[in-house]
Amino acid sequence: MTAAETDVELQDAPAQDAEPQQPAEPPPPASPPAPAPDADATEADVSEADLDQEEQEKLPMTGGAERAAEAPSAAGDEGEKNGSVKLKIPDEEPEEVKFTGLNKEELLRVAGTPGLSNALSGLEQKVAALSQLKVRGLVVGPIHVAPPDDAMGLRFEEISADAGNLEQFKSFIRAAHKKGISVVLDLTPNYQGTSGPWFASVSVTNVAERLKSALVFWLNEGIDGVQLSGVERVAAVVPSLWTDIRAIVQNGTEEHPENRLLVGVTDVSSADDVSSLLSSTGVDLLVSRVLSSGGPDAAERARSVERLYSDHSQLKLAWSFGGRADGHLASLGGAALLRLHQLLLLTLPGTPVFNYGDEIGLTDEGTKFPRMLWDSDEELNGTLQEERAERLSCRSFFQTLSELRGKERSLLFGDFELLQNSSSSLAYLRVWDQSERYLAAFNFAADESAALQLRGASLPQRAAVVVSTNSSALPADRSLDLSELRLGPGQAALLKFPYKA
Repeated sequence: MTAAETDVELQDAPAQDAEPQQPAEPPPPASPPAPAPDADATEADVSEADLDQEEQEKLPMTGGAERAAEAPSAAGDEGEKNGSVKLKIPDEEPEEVKFTGLNKEELLRVAGTPGLSNALSGLEQKVAALSQLKVRGLVVGPIHVAPPDDAMGLRFEEISADAGNLEQFKSFIRAAHKKGISVVLDLTPNYQGTSGPWFASVSVTNVAERLKSALVFWLNEGIDGVQLSGVERVAAVVPSLWTDIRAIVQNGTEEHPENRLLVGVTDVSSADDVSSLLSSTGVDLLVSRVLSSGGPDAAERARSVERLYSDHSQLKLAWSFGGRADGHLASLGGAALLRLHQLLLLTLPGTPVFNYGDEIGLTDEGTKFPRMLWDSDEELNGTLQEERAERLSCRSFFQTLSELRGKERSLLFGDFELLQNSSSSLAYLRVWDQSERYLAAFNFAADESAALQLRGASLPQRAAVVVSTNSSALPADRSLDLSELRLGPGQAALLKFPYKA
C-alpha cells in the first residue's frame, strides 16, 4: 500500500444514545466561538457536532449502556424520529480537553496522507489544527495490510509500513483524545482490490470471522469506533456474523465495555434504500450517495432529506457528496458551488461528512487522493498568491459555519422544516425550543437568479443575514424580506430571526 492510499476519517458521535428533551426554560446564552484555527487545513472530511453545556443535554452516541438496548436489530427497527445531540466545545483551545467519547455531529474523513508527512506521525502533528476546526472525530484508514484481492493475505491487526506502525497510531490516538477528538478506524477488508465487498461469497465468511478478532484487538488499543464499507452485502450474506460484528463494536469488549460507533459506507443512493439499510444493518451512521442521486435537482434532494428525516433519528443521518471512492466536493459539485454545498452540509439535520481539503476547495486533478495544499510563509508569485487567497477565503467561510454549528442549538439538533423546494432552489428552517431560528436558502442554478417567496405562521416578515456565499451582495446583518428573498446564480445564505411566543 502506498501512502496515497491511506485514508483517515474523523467522526463525532453523540455523548449518549437518548435524545435531549426540550427544556421548559430558555437555554443559557451560547458561549463565544473558539479562536480561529491554524491556517493549515488537513486532508479530512469534516462534519460538525454540538456539545451542550447543560448536563441533561450531553448525549454521547457511543457512551452509556442504554444504546445497546436501543440499537436496531439486524431485522431492522427504525430509529426514533428527530433525534438530537449536543457536544461541548470549549471557548478556548486548552492544552487538554476531557475526552467524553465520540460525538455525533462531527465527521472528518482524512484521506490521501501524502499531504501529511510521515503518514500517522504527520497526522498527529495536525491534531491541534483539526481541533480548532471543531473536528471531533477522525476516521483513519484503511491502514492495515491488505494485498489486493488476496483474502488469505489480509492482516487486520498489522499496520502497513507505508502508513506507520502501532506505536505511532497509539501516540496519535492519545494526542487526539487530549483534544477531545475521537478516532474511528476504517477496517474495510479489500480496500486496494477490485473484488468485493469483502471478496467472493466463498471467502466472506472467513474474512468476517477474522475481522471479529481484529475488532477486539483494535477496540482494546483505544479506538472509538469502526467504519466498514459494503455493509449491506455482508449483513445479507452472513447475517449471524454481522450480528456478532455489531455486538463487538456497539457493546464494547471485556477490557473496554463502553459502547463504540459503527459506521457503514454504501454505494446505495436512493432514500428508500438508505432508509431500509439503516434499519436492517443496525449501523449507527450510514454514509451514502443519497445527496448525489438526483444530480443538481434540488427538489429530489429535498425529498431525500425529508424521507430520511421522517424515518430516522438525526443521530443516524449522515450527509456527504464525496468520499474515498468519489473524490472531492469542488470537483463533484463544481468550484463555483463549493461554498453553497458547504453551507448545505453544515445546516442539514444530522452529521455532515467532508473529505480532507473540502474546506479549502481542493480538487481531484486526475486522482482521488490529491496532495493536500498547506499554507506556508514562502514567497509566491501573483497567480499562486491569488490561489492561496482563495483557499484561505474558502477555509474562513467553512470555519464560520463550523463555529456557528458548534454553538447554535437550532443548527445542532433543531427540528427541520422544509419551506420551499424546486428543481433549482431550496429553503428550510432549523428550530430548537426558544433558541434563535435559522433559515437556509439556496439557488443551485448557475445562470439564473431565484426569488423565494417564504411565508408561513412560523416565519416573520424579515430575517437577518448571518453568512452568505456572496458577502458583497448579501452582507452579514442585512435585513431581508422573506416574502421576496432574492438569490443570485449559485448563491446561498443563512439567515436568523428570534423566537417569539
